[in-house]
Amino acid sequence: MTTAKEFLPRYTVEDYKFWEGNWELIDGIPYAMAPSPIWKHQRISGLLFKQIEEQLEDCPKGCYVCQEIDWIIDERTVVRPDLVVVCGEIELEEHLKKTPEVVFEIVSKTTSFKDEKIKFSLYEKEKVKFYALVYPDIKKMRVFELKNGKFEKVFDSDSGSFTFEIDCPFKVDISAVWKRI
Repeated sequence: MTTAKEFLPRYTVEDYKFWEGNWELIDGIPYAMAPSPIWKHQRISGLLFKQIEEQLEDCPKGCYVCQEIDWIIDERTVVRPDLVVVCGEIELEEHLKKTPEVVFEIVSKTTSFKDEKIKFSLYEKEKVKFYALVYPDIKKMRVFELKNGKFEKVFDSDSGSFTFEIDCPFKVDISAVWKRI
């Protein structure tokens, strides 16, 4: 028995490069991104970026934080996380082609299914060390760490801080973020 999914067209990154608007491509299937992020989303992203950037400034191992960059995973998958932290040698190209150590997604009602299900599985499969979901509406952050090939929840709170243990560890104080929005 065939399903409708088998007949969906599949696209590549080469197709993606010519599309207008904001899209992500996961396993050849295009996903329209929401219109420009709202004020609260951008504010949270900026506050997280600032906290992380200040701590990674003197990282001897070359760890960097970047906002909304296309990460080309393979010829059929390109995503645009809200924030990524990448360590080590990075090819300075238009897009990221290396697996980040840490990915942050700021979750909204329109992105929750994709962030919590589709991207969760994708980032786990791609061996992202930490995946952080930030929820503006309930003022909470959940962090998952890759252990034995599976994400395990290691932080789930509306206050306090979490230290991401990577080449150059950094801490996110989520309480400080909520105080500024």
